[in-house]
Amino acid sequence: MHDIDVDILTNTMLEVVSKVELEKYLGKWYEIAHLPAKFQEGCNETTATYTLLANGAISVLNECTKNGKVKLARGKAKLVDKITNAKLKVTFFWPFYGDYWIIKLGDNYEYSVVGTPNRRYLWILSRTSKMDGELFSQLIEFVKAKGFDVVSLIKTSQSGI
Repeated sequence: MHDIDVDILTNTMLEVVSKVELEKYLGKWYEIAHLPAKFQEGCNETTATYTLLANGAISVLNECTKNGKVKLARGKAKLVDKITNAKLKVTFFWPFYGDYWIIKLGDNYEYSVVGTPNRRYLWILSRTSKMDGELFSQLIEFVKAKGFDVVSLIKTSQSGI
């Protein structure tokens, strides 16, 4: 009776930003850092580009360099919270979808922090290939306070861009 399912508690406690203007969010983002993910092993110069499709879905193009070669992953995202536009589901391998929650966003959409409610995945994104060190430190403190494992965070090399 007193046992609390930590995953359920964790899932319900991650807050998203109050509003995302989709038109401003679209476009190219540079990955500054991420939590380890099998599908990203060995990737550098990672970017994500979001484009609105005629049917209202969002096209996702992830690019990275791996072993000197450009790797592409094409997917789609759909809004699951149309009030905030901050919760999306993304798929690269239909029918499997993953959470994409925007938990922090710069006032001018100059950076974004995206995580999953179980805190397994996290991405710090920027409109430019480099991020101010002070801002990066603030974002690290923010995600740490939200329960993400910042010790495992991997800074993404953007040297080729």
